[in-house]
Amino acid sequence: MDAVTIEKAANAIADKHRLSIILAASRQSAIQCCEITELTGLSQPTVSHHIKILVDSGLLIYDKTGRNVQLTINKEMMKHLSSFFGQLS
Repeated sequence: MDAVTIEKAANAIADKHRLSIILAASRQSAIQCCEITELTGLSQPTVSHHIKILVDSGLLIYDKTGRNVQLTINKEMMKHLSSFFGQLS
């Protein structure tokens, strides 16, 4: 995993709202945008912005079926990050 990818993922997690989205998604098999809006209290456009950052960083997987959007944790990316941070200790 290259430094740019790690930096992008770390920056995405550094925001309290994005971290709460990641934590909520990790407790479920998938999370929907409306759930994130309720969880964070943020407007739908702001939630969309945070989701875009998390998806672009590779932390979440975006799956759209019709009008429904499901977000899931990218387990492969989490394994890579865990391995990277494990090497630091």
